[in-house]
Amino acid sequence: MTKRTIDYYTNLGLLKAERSASNYRYYDSSAVEQLNKIEQLKAEGMSLDEIKRNMIDDHAEEIDVLELRLKIAGLEKEVSEVLSQLDNGNLENQEFVKKNISKESLSLIQSLLLLLN
Repeated sequence: MTKRTIDYYTNLGLLKAERSASNYRYYDSSAVEQLNKIEQLKAEGMSLDEIKRNMIDDHAEEIDVLELRLKIAGLEKEVSEVLSQLDNGNLENQEFVKKNISKESLSLIQSLLLLLN
C-alpha cells in the first residue's frame, strides 16, 4: 500500500494518526488492522463511503457496550451495598435501602429473586 493511499484514508477519516512535533503522522498497531479491514471490504465491493459508515457503526456499538458495562458495574455495586444492609436485618437498614435503591437496581434484585426461587 502506498503512502498516498494511507494519507488519503487518513484524510477521509478511515484511519487515525497522531502527529509528532515535526508534523509527521504516527499510526499505532490498530491502524494495520484497519488497513487490512479496508482492503478486505474494498475487495468485497464496498465503496469507501460504505466502509466509513460501517466503521462508524462498529465504533458506536463499541461505545454502547462500554456504557452498558459501566452501568452494570454501577448496578452491581449498588445491589451489593443493598444486600449487605439487608443482611444486617434491622429496621433502620431496611429504611435506608428503601430510600437509596434505584429503580434499575430494584428490577435487578427482583429478577435475581425470581431466579433464586
